[in-house]
Amino acid sequence: MTDQKIEKLFVMKCGGSTLAALPDSFFEDLRELQGSGVQPVIVHGGGPAISGNLAKLGIESSFVNGLRVTTEEVLDVVEMTLAGSINKAIVRRIQGSGGQALGLSGVDGNLITARPVANSDEVGQVGEVTEVKAEIVKGILALGYIPVIAPIGVDAGGQRYNINADTAAGAVASFVESPSMIVVTDVPGIMRTIDDEKVVLPSVTVTEIEELIASGEIYGGMIPKVRAAMDCIQGSVSEVVIVDGKEPQVLSRVLSGEKLGTRIIRS
Repeated sequence: MTDQKIEKLFVMKCGGSTLAALPDSFFEDLRELQGSGVQPVIVHGGGPAISGNLAKLGIESSFVNGLRVTTEEVLDVVEMTLAGSINKAIVRRIQGSGGQALGLSGVDGNLITARPVANSDEVGQVGEVTEVKAEIVKGILALGYIPVIAPIGVDAGGQRYNINADTAAGAVASFVESPSMIVVTDVPGIMRTIDDEKVVLPSVTVTEIEELIASGEIYGGMIPKVRAAMDCIQGSVSEVVIVDGKEPQVLSRVLSGEKLGTRIIRS
């Protein structure tokens, strides 16, 4: 495997619940992109499904600054949900549309190496990414499959880590040198209140995001989302686009340069 960049490569991050609600046309668009030579890489989350399974099992769960407090007991359910049911449901939907996909987690082949986050005393087994084995991702793409990655990491000692899906997607985008990352959500982009009306910011810089966080206009679960976007704007990754997945042909339109959602840029 060479270090040559794969042309027409992009990383897409999507929540598990968002993906489940997307229309068939979204996956048809994905299939058509794959058929045209575009190479998507998907990193997915699954917070609501994890919360649902924890509730069914009577396991308490809480959050600190948008990150799930993860004990070993919680981690078992996180891995079961992300690497199991959600990952395979996404693969089935892609293949049901005529595309080709291969599901795996960051544990497989030590794809995602991680270490504890700085505030691990508060959040437990939550990890930050130290390395992504780009050759595994590129090898799957070379075989003609869309990699569908569940954000579980592992360290040299075999300890698993729950990784925020936005953080994992940003790291994957950086390590595979994707020119862009598309965050597919159920909102039209980053919103700001102007004259008592919420409007979508078409473009926002890293500095402006910090100001919006400081002012409280970006809060809760959106904070790790935009911070991950900022973290991955390095090297060949020049922009992150946050879009509503229900927009018709949203992926094709964004990749063709149409201005949809919010583009996060360096400056």
